[in-house]
Amino acid sequence: MNKEYPDAKAALANVVKNGQTIAVGGFGLCGIPEALIAALRDSGVKELTAISNNAGVDGFGLGQLLTTRQIKKMVSSYVGENKEFERQYLAGELELEFTPQGTLAEKLRAGGAGIPAFFTKTGVGTIVAEGKEIREFDGQKYVMERALVADVSLVKAWKADKAGNLVYRKTARNFNPNVAMAGKVTIAEVEVLVETGDLDPDEIHTPGIFVHRIVVNTQPEKRIEQRTVRPTK
Repeated sequence: MNKEYPDAKAALANVVKNGQTIAVGGFGLCGIPEALIAALRDSGVKELTAISNNAGVDGFGLGQLLTTRQIKKMVSSYVGENKEFERQYLAGELELEFTPQGTLAEKLRAGGAGIPAFFTKTGVGTIVAEGKEIREFDGQKYVMERALVADVSLVKAWKADKAGNLVYRKTARNFNPNVAMAGKVTIAEVEVLVETGDLDPDEIHTPGIFVHRIVVNTQPEKRIEQRTVRPTK
């Protein structure tokens, strides 16, 4: 089955709707599906719950959807580089479910694996655990965390074959494999697309069974959040 779509707009067509939960891969601006995020912005869908490690930066990544007020709630871990996020949250205009980074990764992985909930020590005794079940195992307290399943997952990979098998490149892998698993419908943005069978099975990070649509973006911007260089002497 050829899962390729001509562009990001076509890949999102008849999939994204108002009020959905959208999971988005990436860590900061590393490994984000740039074209799919822009197409999601242009689609005009609103009242979204966005699951992502962070919310991009002002004017790029998921920050674009905050500017257009398409996101009503964020489920995320780090939000420190987005002034519009801060403004909306402090003004009571944006809901936030703050989640420890490792817990967020496991919530997505569990959702993709069909595990409804799990127990972790992370967050016990903090506001993270408020309103959640606490249980004791071997004399230690653990908080129950519910798994995450998204209506639509948007991920970025380096290479794919036409069956949807994905290969990520270095640190751009980050949250993408777990996000891909957790989506009821998963759309992958890739830089290289090859014929089915051309990938070495040992190289594949996400099997094609998790991926429903593919769009090729050969020249993503790959912005850097904060460029740091050695001072000149």
